[in-house]
Amino acid sequence: MPLPAPRPAPDFPPGFRWLIAAQFSSALADNALLIVTIALLQEQGLPGWWAPLLKFGFTVSYVLLAPFVGPLADAFAKARLMACMNAVKALGVLALLAGVQPVLAFVVVGFGAAAYAPCKYGLITELVPMHRLVAANGWLEVSVVGAALLGTVLGGVLVSPWWLGAAWLQAISQALAAWPVVADGSALAASLALLLALYGLAGLFNVGVPDSGARYPASQIHPVALVRAFWRDHKTLWRDRDGGLSLAVTTIFWGVGATLQFAVLRWAVDELGLSLGQAAYLQAAVAVGVVAGATAAGRWVPLSRARRMLPAGVVLGLMMPVVASAGALSLAVPLLAIVGIVGGLMVVPLNALLQHRGHQLLSAGRSIAVQGCSENASILAMLAGYAAMIALDVPIVPLMWGFGLAIAAAMALLMARVKTTGLR
Repeated sequence: MPLPAPRPAPDFPPGFRWLIAAQFSSALADNALLIVTIALLQEQGLPGWWAPLLKFGFTVSYVLLAPFVGPLADAFAKARLMACMNAVKALGVLALLAGVQPVLAFVVVGFGAAAYAPCKYGLITELVPMHRLVAANGWLEVSVVGAALLGTVLGGVLVSPWWLGAAWLQAISQALAAWPVVADGSALAASLALLLALYGLAGLFNVGVPDSGARYPASQIHPVALVRAFWRDHKTLWRDRDGGLSLAVTTIFWGVGATLQFAVLRWAVDELGLSLGQAAYLQAAVAVGVVAGATAAGRWVPLSRARRMLPAGVVLGLMMPVVASAGALSLAVPLLAIVGIVGGLMVVPLNALLQHRGHQLLSAGRSIAVQGCSENASILAMLAGYAAMIALDVPIVPLMWGFGLAIAAAMALLMARVKTTGLR
């Protein structure tokens, strides 16, 4: 039986808050799981360059499954499909508990996340009127980044010595070890079990999200036909004036965000002398900034002015060398918060513009699938480059300098294109 819907925010339809709650809970577990699994890699004695491969394994499903997840999201009630994908994520956690190689287990979690994304963003375009789309995206991005903030903190707690050393938690770990599915020897078993329950809670919240009533024409189910249709959708969105511009910006932004997540962890350990748990808390400064920037953008930047936020991308790139040069924690925290504010101000309006154009040109699920493929291909490329540099023992400070300047140059080129083509 569906849960009774809470009172919606003004101008937002019933079920919108349940969607935000479901997205928040699932993303909270995703972000905490990453920190816990990095600790699991350390527990197994694997080298540091394995850590970005976790995100690589998580993300590869987004790219490989992109031709299929859009039609899948359009073929079923999106909230119910989201609940099913939470179950797939939980299966990945069970694989970690069973002792499966962590990168392979993260591929399973990524499979669930890849099909989850078109559902949550597609529901936004189906449920919310166009004039409230930027505000709705602001709420969604606040939930995404808020989950990243609290998920990172939760992950830091779940790998901290005082948590792992608690007598009651050790008793839970010993009880879990008696289950046939749980591998012996990991101190992180109870932490993984808690995240398993969190995915279950997210699935429960999905029950409260109503069917939007949107229906789309039946798609081809032959894999070759789906790939060809996806490629046509891909070209349609990239060749559109507004769609291509906003897609380029969000593609760069999410690649930067994923790489910066690992770079900040490495930088905090190498340059500031923090532990993994403490470095995870430091990432919260970025998340707080993104929440502030996303909230401000949702309130004060209308869809018609989304393109005017492009200069924020140049500032975002130039901030990375500044952060890398900070030698004290007291200076690093506000600088990371500013990075987050600038990122939130840029990505929310342009993401809303992309969703609006994608919904007009294609459909909710198909356009989000194209967006997911492009953004996650960027994540894969940037993470692969970052992992290679770490494997070659490139110092983290010069690495962050080069990375930031390259991003600033790319955003400046996009601004030049806007000026050349006469976009306003």
